[in-house]
Order: sequence, then structure tokens, then C-alpha cells
Amino acid sequence: MELKVYKIDGTESGKSVVLDEKVFGVTPNDHAIYLDVLQYLANQRQGTSKTKDRSEVAYSTKKLGRQKGGGGARHGSLKAGIFVGGGNIHGPKPRDYRNKLNKKVKSLARVSALSYKAQENGIVMVEPFAMDAPKTKELLGILAAIKAGDRKVLMVLPENSRNIYLSSRNLENVKVITVDEINTYAIMNAHSLVLVDGVQDILAERVK
Repeated sequence: MELKVYKIDGTESGKSVVLDEKVFGVTPNDHAIYLDVLQYLANQRQGTSKTKDRSEVAYSTKKLGRQKGGGGARHGSLKAGIFVGGGNIHGPKPRDYRNKLNKKVKSLARVSALSYKAQENGIVMVEPFAMDAPKTKELLGILAAIKAGDRKVLMVLPENSRNIYLSSRNLENVKVITVDEINTYAIMNAHSLVLVDGVQDILAERVK
């Protein structure tokens, strides 16, 4: 697949790049994408939710009534979960939600997501650029010029650029990451993918 490389003012740079078929032209594997996204979301969970069970609530342990002959069910303590203020039954406990996934499955998921974006014509190539200072308005102007769309945009840089990152921080629908941070969830969650020239070569090299 061949794409034109645009300048930040929206004009063509005169250069075009050929995307590697091993990265942008594979047959997408939906199950691999599902597993990778599931792992990513699970790993974001803190796992710190906690409720008190009947051994932890502060109540008297005095038996409420005699065992038999009371005309009702047997009760041994107000800590029981059936009483208001009693302990929680089978409530959440601190736990680790992280899970593992094979590297080959993660790699397949990533190239599958990139291939989906290529099939949807959702990839825009832009030549390398720098910003002298963090300016959100300037970054918005660049995205508008290259017609990246007004929906969720994922911009991938070959290396970290603090000014570009800070320019996007207040934009709800724009996320800037480096090629080292790219992941299946970020790709699938974006409507359009803006690749700074050079990123495609790094991705292709890592797949080999």
C-alpha cells in the first residue's frame, strides 16, 4: 500500500511511502485483537476495591435471641449480612487483575489492528516536524490541514517530543504517543491514525 506524505500545512511533500505488507497488509485476526485489548484493559485496573465482611464490621457479637422457640429464624449476631449495617456477602477484595499474553499473539494483534486501519484508509502520513513551544491551537491547525478528521486521532511519533505531547494534552479526541508506546487498544480506539514519517519503518523492522 502506497501513501503520500503530507507537510504540516496540508500540501503534498512530493514523497510517498510504501507500507510493509507484513505490518499493514495482513489478514486481521479478530480473536488476537480481542485478547490483547482484554489484557490491556485488565492491566489498567487497580484492583483496590474492598468491602467489609461480617468479621470486620463493628457490631456486638451478642446472640439476638434464643436458639429455639423464638418463632423465627436463628440469628447469632447483628454482623450477619441480612441485617442493615451488617457485613457484605461475597464483596470485592483487593486483587491483581493483570494477565499474561504471548508476545507473538500481541504482535499479531498489533499488525491486525494496523491492517484494519490501512483497509479503512484511516492512516495519514506526515513529514517529521517540531514545535518550538506547546501550542494546542497550532496542533489543531496541523490536524485540520492534513485532514486527520474531527473524531479520535492517534498521532504516533518516532521519538518523544515534549512540546507536541503537551500541545495535545488538553484535547479530548487527540492522543500523541511514541512508536514504543503503540498498542492494539490505542489503535482500535482511534478513528484515524497519523504516522510521522519513519514510524512505519520502525514498525516493519520490529516485525521481522
